[in-house]
Amino acid sequence: MSLLGNLIWLVFGGAIASLSYILAGFALCLTVVGIPFGIKAIQFGVMVLLPFGKVIDGGQTRTGCLSMAFNVIWLLTVGWSIALTHLLFGIMLAFTLLGIPFAIQHFKLVPVALFPFSYKLGSSPGT
Repeated sequence: MSLLGNLIWLVFGGAIASLSYILAGFALCLTVVGIPFGIKAIQFGVMVLLPFGKVIDGGQTRTGCLSMAFNVIWLLTVGWSIALTHLLFGIMLAFTLLGIPFAIQHFKLVPVALFPFSYKLGSSPGT
């Protein structure tokens, strides 16, 4: 079921959202200061490409106060635009009966787009 969900997800905005993460990541990697942000963006871009069967862990991160500083910098540079992409696709898909599961995925990714250093990615136990 997750394979079918992932294929349909690509059509309903997953490819554009993933491309947003990856392009932002490559742009941030062009500077030495932006490399940690770029790597995180590329990691989430790969996850957003095929989100069904993945788990987002919002538990404690081990970076301490650096994660909060990185989250603020991320939010001010590219986080707001990527979160807006997820929000707009989620709203559009919520109006259709078939798009509701995909809208839920987009809404679930909004906080990740805003504060990526507070989340870790993983596969769900069943896959």
